[in-house]
Amino acid sequence: MKIATVCGMGFGTSMMLAMQVRDILADEGVQASVDPVDLGSFKSMQADVVIAPRDMESQVTAGPAEHVVLIDNLVDRDEVSSKVLELLRSLAD
Repeated sequence: MKIATVCGMGFGTSMMLAMQVRDILADEGVQASVDPVDLGSFKSMQADVVIAPRDMESQVTAGPAEHVVLIDNLVDRDEVSSKVLELLRSLAD
């Protein structure tokens, strides 16, 4: 599974989300590639899942990823974890 974490420049928010998602997946024993990217790069890449701040909803939902996870509070690990794990469970069904 390929996961892209997205923000405008590809440095701050996307890096923070990528670190959180990698930790969450490791805790769950899930293997995935998690890459922080800027919005421009995301639009031309292949990803199964995109994780981004809610304020980027219109940009990422029109992108190439089949599944989108939108985060309201980027520093709330519980929110990130619950939304990512909910998606992974739905994909496993």
